Amino acid sequence: MTESLQTQGLDAELAALVEPFDQHNRRLVDNVHPVEWQNPEPADRYQLVVIGAGTAGLVSAAGAAGLGARVALIERRLMGGDCLNYGCVPSKALIRAARAWHEARTGHERFGAPAATGDGDFGRVMERMRELRALISRHDSASRFRDLGVDVFIGEGRFVGPDAVEVDGTRLEFRRAIIATGARPFVPPIPGCAEGCYLTNETVFTLTELPERLGVIGGGPIGCELAQSFARFGSRVSLFDLAPHVLPREDRRAADVVQEALVRDGIDLQCGVRVLEVEVTDAAKIIHYERDGERLATAVDELLVAVGRAPNVDGIGLEAAGVEFTKHGVGVDDRLRTSNRKIFAVGDVASKYKFTHTADALARIAIRNALFFGRAKASDLVIPWCTYTSPEVAHVGLYEQEAIDRGHEVETSTLELADVDRAVLDGATDGFLRLHVAKGSDKILGATLVAENAGDILGELSLAATAGVGLAKISDVIHPYPTQAEVVKKAGDAWQRTKLTPLVQKGFGLFFRVFK
Repeated sequence: MTESLQTQGLDAELAALVEPFDQHNRRLVDNVHPVEWQNPEPADRYQLVVIGAGTAGLVSAAGAAGLGARVALIERRLMGGDCLNYGCVPSKALIRAARAWHEARTGHERFGAPAATGDGDFGRVMERMRELRALISRHDSASRFRDLGVDVFIGEGRFVGPDAVEVDGTRLEFRRAIIATGARPFVPPIPGCAEGCYLTNETVFTLTELPERLGVIGGGPIGCELAQSFARFGSRVSLFDLAPHVLPREDRRAADVVQEALVRDGIDLQCGVRVLEVEVTDAAKIIHYERDGERLATAVDELLVAVGRAPNVDGIGLEAAGVEFTKHGVGVDDRLRTSNRKIFAVGDVASKYKFTHTADALARIAIRNALFFGRAKASDLVIPWCTYTSPEVAHVGLYEQEAIDRGHEVETSTLELADVDRAVLDGATDGFLRLHVAKGSDKILGATLVAENAGDILGELSLAATAGVGLAKISDVIHPYPTQAEVVKKAGDAWQRTKLTPLVQKGFGLFFRVFK
């Protein structure tokens, strides 16, 4: 298959990302890496050159061109970056399908639904994903950005000086530039784990057959989301992580709820273990690991490595541009300027918050600061995020310890989903809302919500935290009944009740006795 793809004009690296090369992936490639694309004649000088056409790069280029700037956009792989091609879009298509499979299997016992029998069609799941990804790819296509007034260059871009980039031998000079090269899967140096023996989030979506046994190394968001999905499709999934529990960066109770859900879905969780090596045989991939000094082994048919992301800083000429960087990414100040004040960096290559929506927000800051001498700051952003397991874990703002470390006096309250009528009716009571507010006020410092569709519900709390809307105002907002989002109003009502102190109650009692 790879050889036939290369005859279409794709190199081996790109070909491996778009297998199988069916009508849907052909349509994807036609949009985001058209093999017959002719790079334009460069302008004498660009107001903005953007390297990388993932979310951060696309928003930067479209925004600047919309303001009238002369913009060049460079991409060597697939426009749309991680989000479109092997991140948000394909993974959420799989998660939705896995939820449908799970509901079909459990619906009879839980809700009296017709009993489901027979095997599912994993091949159809993956084809649907490819079909929808191709449909969405038109928004990120080379032709669309050309029509927006952007000079789109498909090829290898690298800095050749402090104010110039070269693309396959063509020199582009700029007034300002934005680095938006993103990140790639990080694969730790596990003995025996050679390239080709494992999948990453970039290659897992090329599968057409469901692995009977799947090993997942990494208990972070990507590992948990995909492990749960494949378990619901019917794979026997084993998940390995050095941390003592999954989602180690999240609220501990939130992580525990997810961990319990993964176990219920049949995942063999091996947390607190160290993977020693991967042994590849004709029949299986054998994961050797250590727990409390004991050496153990598990055989799988496919292995997914999902232990983190590494910024793409190599091979783009940062040294020639005078841009400082480390293995952790490009260094930027609060206005997203690099050590070369003509060059900015946004998205996964320069931020610890590796989310599509963060890349979008940072790109908007970079445009203002780069083109108009703006003073917008990345630190002013209130960033939400969500892990799309079932239930989901959504968070915005500070965790309790973070707030304390920043000098806040914190009051924390927790509301159970079991007290929300809609959650009870949906049979989805595994979850809670935890709020951290400034002591003595109703100002929201941070919130963690564990619920089905928590990411959708979190928007109200994100708005409140960003706009400085307190719990008193939230309590005044009428929410439709019954919805799971009512948990947010309940939080506001609970805060209001704290104002009814014994002294206040005594005063009201006196008032009503006087005015009978």
